[in-house]
Amino acid sequence: MKAEVVIRERRILSTGFIEVVVWRLSKPSGGSVHDFKYRLAYVVDGRCVLRYDNESGKGDHKHVGDRETHYRFLSIDQLLDDFLSDVASWEGE
Repeated sequence: MKAEVVIRERRILSTGFIEVVVWRLSKPSGGSVHDFKYRLAYVVDGRCVLRYDNESGKGDHKHVGDRETHYRFLSIDQLLDDFLSDVASWEGE
């Protein structure tokens, strides 16, 4: 499956770092109805505490600590907004 990088970014924060990678695929990945593949992660003290992804077969979901829940993908902009909002909430704890 052909993939084109749409976003690849890493930001250092006072509490850790975030990494955002989004690809556009030639067709939807298994479990998703859109043509994006993504991985957004927030890492604190070497541990991934928040991750949004859509690994093949599982579809759109997010991990908060050790808990995994479904994520309703609407758009890349909404995905980024939701992820950054969760990062801000985590930083505020």
